[in-house]
Amino acid sequence: MSTYDRVNGPCNCPCHDYPGTLHFMPCCAFTGESRVLGTAKAAMYRITQDALMLGVVGYCPPTRFDEDEARRMIVDAYDRVRKSCPDREIAVVSGLTNVGVLKIAYDEAAKRGWKTVGVACERAMEHPLFPVTARIVVGANWGDESPTFVGVLDAIVRIGTGKQSVRETEEVKRNGKSAFEYDLPVLSA
Repeated sequence: MSTYDRVNGPCNCPCHDYPGTLHFMPCCAFTGESRVLGTAKAAMYRITQDALMLGVVGYCPPTRFDEDEARRMIVDAYDRVRKSCPDREIAVVSGLTNVGVLKIAYDEAAKRGWKTVGVACERAMEHPLFPVTARIVVGANWGDESPTFVGVLDAIVRIGTGKQSVRETEEVKRNGKSAFEYDLPVLSA
């Protein structure tokens, strides 16, 4: 089943070049955050059925961090989630790019046979992308995707203390969802 959805006709957005993209942009006549979020949740259900949607946020370049420690933290979080939900399918939802903490999170999810989902803005298309099970592109700039990303999650893992990561984690917690938080220090240049 293709997850590519070119809503309300053709446009010239660069993410239309990527198969498997759910595209929610003003050029596609999408207006209103609730409509985008509702459509994103429906699309996620089609793709993941009843999987636990586990968000992962954390450092990306140019921020430097201890990658081995970040991997240990992700493994710990994934093990804790698996222990608390032993019979539930899990899908890791992150920012689509194949860099930084996100790459580590997606790699570990793939090792476990978990589905992977990317929720990002158009600017993510300028970076290496992880070959996720499904992707959703919302907005043109970093942060435009945050309400949709947070809205589809059942729980979140935060690695590090980046501003957007902390903000999204706090929003997930305000929504009454679980958060696994790891304060990974930034390495100096």
